[in-house]
Amino acid sequence: MSDHTLFAQIKDEAARPDPYPLFARLRECPVSRQEDGTYVAASHAAIASLLHDPRVSSETLPPADRPKTGNPLKDWLVKPVRDHITDTHRPFIFRDPPDHDDLRAAVMQQFTPQRVQALRARSHILVDEILDKLGDATAIDIVDDLAYPLPVTVICELLGIPPADEAQFHGWATQLATALEPDTLQDDDLRAENSRTFDAISEYMQGLIAQKRKDPQDDMLSGLATESVDGRGRMSDFDLIATAILMLVAGHETTVNLITSGMLTLLRHPDELRRLREDPARAPRVVEELLRYEPPVQFRTRKTLCPISQNGVTIPEGAPLVLLLASGNRDPAVYAEPDRFDPDRADNRHLGFGGSLHYCVGAPLARFEVEAALVALAQRLKNPRLSIDPPPYRPGSALRGPKHLRLVIDGIAPRASSAG
Repeated sequence: MSDHTLFAQIKDEAARPDPYPLFARLRECPVSRQEDGTYVAASHAAIASLLHDPRVSSETLPPADRPKTGNPLKDWLVKPVRDHITDTHRPFIFRDPPDHDDLRAAVMQQFTPQRVQALRARSHILVDEILDKLGDATAIDIVDDLAYPLPVTVICELLGIPPADEAQFHGWATQLATALEPDTLQDDDLRAENSRTFDAISEYMQGLIAQKRKDPQDDMLSGLATESVDGRGRMSDFDLIATAILMLVAGHETTVNLITSGMLTLLRHPDELRRLREDPARAPRVVEELLRYEPPVQFRTRKTLCPISQNGVTIPEGAPLVLLLASGNRDPAVYAEPDRFDPDRADNRHLGFGGSLHYCVGAPLARFEVEAALVALAQRLKNPRLSIDPPPYRPGSALRGPKHLRLVIDGIAPRASSAG
C-alpha cells in the first residue's frame, strides 16, 4: 500500500536537507492520491506526460483577497477593484493559453541573442567584482556574499531597474517566492504579507514603467512597455507589472538556489571541483547535471480541467496536482545510477526547467550566471571547506536551497587575466 503522507513529509522542514529517499518511495506509485486530496506525479514519464497535457491547467492561484484595513471606503470600494485586477492579470506562469502565449511571446521578443550574450559576459565580470570585494577573507557565506548579489544585480540590469533600488528588491523577491509553496494557501498571515508586498512592488513598477514609456532605454522593461508583438499592441500596464514581478522573483530566487546547491554538491564531490578548476570548459556539463541532481524548483502545482487517467489512476476534475520534477530527475527508469552526481552523463533529459508551454524563459540566463559563479569559486577560493554539512535550509519545499552555505577558506586568489 502507498503511504499517502509522503508529500506532507516532503513539505516538512525536517526533510529539506535530503528529500530524495521520500521521492524514491513516491515513485513506487507514479501517480498517487495524498491524504489531503492532492495528486502527486513522481515518475519522469508521468510528469512529462502531464506537463504536455492541455487538460492540465496552470491557473492554480486562489482568488485575491487582500486583508481588510478597517477603512470602509478602502474595504468596500478600493479592495474589490484591486483584487479583481490581480485576478485578471496574473503572471503568465499562472495562466493558460491564449493569454499565456501572448505574454510569453512579448517576453521572448526581449530576450534577444545580443542581450543574452551581453549578460553572459557581464556575469563573469560581476562575479569577479564580488569576490574582489571580499579581499583577504578566510570565511565566506556563498549565499549572502555571492549567490544573492549576483542574480539580483543581473535581473535589475536586464529590466533596467536603477542600481540604488536593488536592495529593496531582494526583500520583495524573497517574500513573494513563498507564493509558490502549497501551504501558503492555508496561511492567512502569509497571504496578507504577500498582498502587501505585491502592492508595494506594483506601485514601484507603475512609476518605473511610466518613466520607461516617457524615456525608453536599452533594457527589457522599456521594450515591454513600448513595443508591440505581432501586431497585437503593447502589453497593458497591469500585465507588465505582473510580468516584471515574475521576472524578478523567478530570475532571482531560483538562481540563488542553483548556485548554492551547486557549490555544496561540488564540495561534496572534490574530484569534480578539481576538474572544474582545471578545465572551466566543463561548466556547461556541470550545470546541466546540477539541474538534474539538485534542481532549484523541486515541484510545480497544477489542477485538472477534466478527469485524467494516468498510470492507472483517475485524477478527478479540479483536483490539485503536483508535478514532482526533482523526483523525475532521479528516476532509475530514465537515468543510470540516478543518485550519482555525474557531469559526464549522456542523454541528460532533466526537468530542471520544467517543460512544454511553461519551459523557463530565463533558462539561458540562469545557465550563464551559474557557470560564471561556479567557475570563479572553483578557481579563486583557496582550499574551501564546509563549516557545517548539511547546511541550514530555507523553509520552502517547492523552491529548495540552503539558507546559508558557510565555508572556511585559505584566501581568495586574484582573478585570472582572461576572466569574462
